[in-house]
Amino acid sequence: MLARSSSSSKARPDTSHTRALVVSLALACWMLAIGVRLVYLQTSQHDMLQSKAHAQQQDVVETSALRGLVLDRAGHELARSIETESFFVVPGEVNNVEETGTQLAKVLGTDEKERAALFKRLHEAQDTNRKFAWVARKLEHDEAEKIRGLKLEGVYSLTEPKRFYPNGLLASHVLGFVGLDEMGLAGIEQAYNERIKGEPGRVFVERDAHLHPYGSLEASARPGQTVVLTLDQMVQFRTEQALRAAVENAHAKSGTAIVLNPRTGEILALANAPAFDPNNSRTVSKETLANGALQNIYEPGSTFKIVAYSAAIEKGLVKPEDKIDCQMGSIIVAGRLVHDHHPFGTLSIADALAKSSNVAAIKLGLRVGNETMYDYIRRFGFGSQTHIELPGETLGLVRKVANWQPSSMGSIAIGQEIGVTPLQMVAAFGALANDGLRIAPHIVKEVRRGDGTTTYQASPEQTRVVSAETAKALRGMLEGVTINGTAKKAQLDGYTAAGKTGTAQKIDPKTHTYSKTKYIGSFVGFAPVENPAVVIIVVIDEPTGSYHGGDVAAPVFRQIAEQVLPDLDVAPDTEFKDAPAHQQIALSPRALEAMQSAHAELRREAEARDATLPQVAQRDGVGGMEEVVYTPATRRAVLMPDLRGRSVRDAVNICAALGLQLEAKGEGRALRQRPDAGAEVQAGQVVEVDFGRKD
Repeated sequence: MLARSSSSSKARPDTSHTRALVVSLALACWMLAIGVRLVYLQTSQHDMLQSKAHAQQQDVVETSALRGLVLDRAGHELARSIETESFFVVPGEVNNVEETGTQLAKVLGTDEKERAALFKRLHEAQDTNRKFAWVARKLEHDEAEKIRGLKLEGVYSLTEPKRFYPNGLLASHVLGFVGLDEMGLAGIEQAYNERIKGEPGRVFVERDAHLHPYGSLEASARPGQTVVLTLDQMVQFRTEQALRAAVENAHAKSGTAIVLNPRTGEILALANAPAFDPNNSRTVSKETLANGALQNIYEPGSTFKIVAYSAAIEKGLVKPEDKIDCQMGSIIVAGRLVHDHHPFGTLSIADALAKSSNVAAIKLGLRVGNETMYDYIRRFGFGSQTHIELPGETLGLVRKVANWQPSSMGSIAIGQEIGVTPLQMVAAFGALANDGLRIAPHIVKEVRRGDGTTTYQASPEQTRVVSAETAKALRGMLEGVTINGTAKKAQLDGYTAAGKTGTAQKIDPKTHTYSKTKYIGSFVGFAPVENPAVVIIVVIDEPTGSYHGGDVAAPVFRQIAEQVLPDLDVAPDTEFKDAPAHQQIALSPRALEAMQSAHAELRREAEARDATLPQVAQRDGVGGMEEVVYTPATRRAVLMPDLRGRSVRDAVNICAALGLQLEAKGEGRALRQRPDAGAEVQAGQVVEVDFGRKD
């Protein structure tokens, strides 16, 4: 028994060491797996996990950058950005959406549609657990103060810039406008958006585990670059004023006017009527927003005759004094009969242009030939973009010779069967004014950073169209058009002028034939003749009543030229027509200059006296209507009203009513103004106003 017990109680092998080894290996493998996983996450998944963590812990609200300035050639502000306030809501902090929405709607003064949209945004943001939702964007100071006064929970504000055009309608088709996101949608704002827009800022809102914000960090936006235009603010103002009056007086559909410096290709003014206020562009029709100066294709009519005449003279086929038989006003081209507006017999080449004979132009075109005619059409820039720094420019309509009909020369030589834009036409006449050298028209002078460093300088393309001799001959012939031809109403007081009228029938879209009631009247001219400082085109679309270019467009040319030439310091080159006869005889150059200066001053006084100035304007004020009284000071001026205490918008409206150009600095209420209240001011004068907020 004892031996058996001793055998059964023999010691078993010890396994604790084995178990410990297994556990250690398992832990090592587990730690190795975790380590590999951590390395993988830190290397391959780092960016994804970091962004996911930020998304859970941060809200990011992007703010618009301060867009760069747009200036005219003299540094006057045409577009700038002002600081405004935008409000957003954090849905998780709003206890009563209905109450919050109702109070906001009362302050914002929204209509039923906008009110419904506001409530929809708030409900959707809360139902979908969105981090934030915009309530109102880019409010003026007064509205922002009212919302802050409500002290609504979950409603926060941040500063955002808003684009502002201090001159309202002025140069609207050149400047364009921006959307709510401060991105350019038309004009220079669109074409130079990448340079102007700057870099947006961001507001980072930190949130805790319960999604409650506890802090914020703002990354400042970087302002955009400044664009300096070739426009002259005063020339632009006078051009728009004359064009707008002409379109209204003619009850026309629309109009376009461009002022070009032929020596540099710089556009000094580009105007369309009707214009629009880029500060309120969302309610404007697409037709009004379109830039007719470079998008409107029209048959130029007789203004296009310079191509046939230039080609014939350049090729040595004719000289200005040569005679041409106008066949008593009719010619047959490939079986098609073409008439003149008046039966002419034999005329000199110069007189044929002055009288605008269709027969003469067609005969010259036939002498030149199709291929050469096409070559000179393209030389003058027709059928190609000018590459002006504005969006939406069209090519025009120029068919290749292979697509011409046998009778096409009977149309093309007189400006039919071809489509041009006003910009192409003014550039073509610019070549004749500049001794046959065409300088590509451009509207941007330079672009520079905030520190003044220039990043772009205009360097327009130059093309030789005709010789200087041919251009000089054409200038003399075109002067004859204004002296004894179809453009007598384009004659200037104190300056010689040259140009060509055009009257074209429009195509009826229903019948696809020429309309008997709808016309385009135009005039393109330059002054002074020997040393042209400006080339001006005026196009009036569908005038009512008188429709000839010499009647509806030539007088507008005269009005613009007589006002802008003195503004540009261009010396008169002929006697003034309203001077007494004895003063026009045997005057010394110094006496003549003094006389011309005196008459220029008298003419400016008469223009200011004839301008219609409003006597009383009204605006909505707090608690009722306020009156703004404009007091005449003399025959040529009014007294400057007191703008202090008024908003930027009110100041703009008051200055616009007086024909003044506002330069606004800052935002809030007007604090200081130059000229002071009570000073004499004239239409077109620049008024500087400093805006700010009193503490």
